[in-house]
Amino acid sequence: MDQESHSPLRPLPLLIFSSRWLQLPLYLGLIVAQCVYVFLFIKELVHLVTHAHNFGEQQIMLVVLGLIDVVMISNLLVMVIVGGYETFVSRLGLQGHPDQPEWLSHVNAGVLKVKLAMAIIGISSIHLLRTFIEASRIGMPTANVTGEGVMWQTIIHSVFILSALGIAVVDRMAQPKH
Repeated sequence: MDQESHSPLRPLPLLIFSSRWLQLPLYLGLIVAQCVYVFLFIKELVHLVTHAHNFGEQQIMLVVLGLIDVVMISNLLVMVIVGGYETFVSRLGLQGHPDQPEWLSHVNAGVLKVKLAMAIIGISSIHLLRTFIEASRIGMPTANVTGEGVMWQTIIHSVFILSALGIAVVDRMAQPKH
């Protein structure tokens, strides 16, 4: 081992390196946001159970898709919190822990970007599916969706897919060849 690996950092590099801890309140804030999503999930689940006898199949499907949406957003939050903290702030020290997520052992900024892009596409897919289900009511006074809204959501979803493909291709190109 060379001597430089154990020498203390000079003041400016130490300040720059230590600034990564400024992200800690951001990750703690995301944990609070996840608590809000847990509350929302429970509220919607109770609403579904208590009103199931009044709902039609389409209404039940829309509420269930809403629950799936909340779960997928919560999964996205976990990936950002755990993966971001591990990648950019400090190691979690979970080696050998039985609950360590499989993906965490090989997470880096590139893997995290691809996983986040795929999660966003999944969330967008749920929103688009809900829109398509509600599209049968276009033109009705109680409709929450318009033909133009369906078109724009489809375009935005397609852009998400193309962006994720672009991110994956660039990440693949940046990886060293074996």
